[in-house]
Amino acid sequence: MEAIADNLAAIRQRVDTACLAAGRHPSSVRLIAVSKTKPAEKIREAFDAGQVEFGESYVQEFLEKQQDPLLGHLPLQWHFIGHLQSNKVRSIIGRVALIHGIDRLSTAEELSRRAVQHNIRAEYLLEINTSGETTKYGLKPEELLAEAEAFFRLPNTALRGLMTIASPDPALARLEFRLLHNLLDELKKTAPDPSLLTELSMGMSQDFEEAIAEGATLVRVGTAIFGWR
Repeated sequence: MEAIADNLAAIRQRVDTACLAAGRHPSSVRLIAVSKTKPAEKIREAFDAGQVEFGESYVQEFLEKQQDPLLGHLPLQWHFIGHLQSNKVRSIIGRVALIHGIDRLSTAEELSRRAVQHNIRAEYLLEINTSGETTKYGLKPEELLAEAEAFFRLPNTALRGLMTIASPDPALARLEFRLLHNLLDELKKTAPDPSLLTELSMGMSQDFEEAIAEGATLVRVGTAIFGWR
């Protein structure tokens, strides 16, 4: 149990240090503990060490954890950080605080339709392929700005910001994080309510400090907390 608690403490210290180095308040960055493939017992250990927000990538695994007797009664905030297909929206609607991985209008439209059915507001981020790698999901930067109005019009949804997975090269990653921040600034210029666009989900175990330097508000850290999967 001490290992996860110690890891969390170390990561939080690094987040705070990165924030201060960037001239930001530590409270401006939230740590999402990426718990995919990790058992409920490990999530409970992290919760007992003060971690509340967790990220999952696989719908069935997430649903099983949410209903696990060890976790079901805890005030956890779940984030869905994996690529979300339209046919999976119905399974997670109303069950997560924020969806990070929407990368096409048709998926956002399905999210809107389900949110209307449930009479709730669904909050989400758009995934952007900032690296240009064909193996990665995400809208192209130019597609985001061209299609933004269509996303803004969807009822019962709130676009809260952008998400990316950067290149493994730290120098390239820094540029890609900067690009995502610039895209969010451009998006705010056309948004009906720019005050909603507050989130940049970028940075993982190997590069979250660079992401914080470029404006990340949500960092997704798994390996550095839970160890290798």
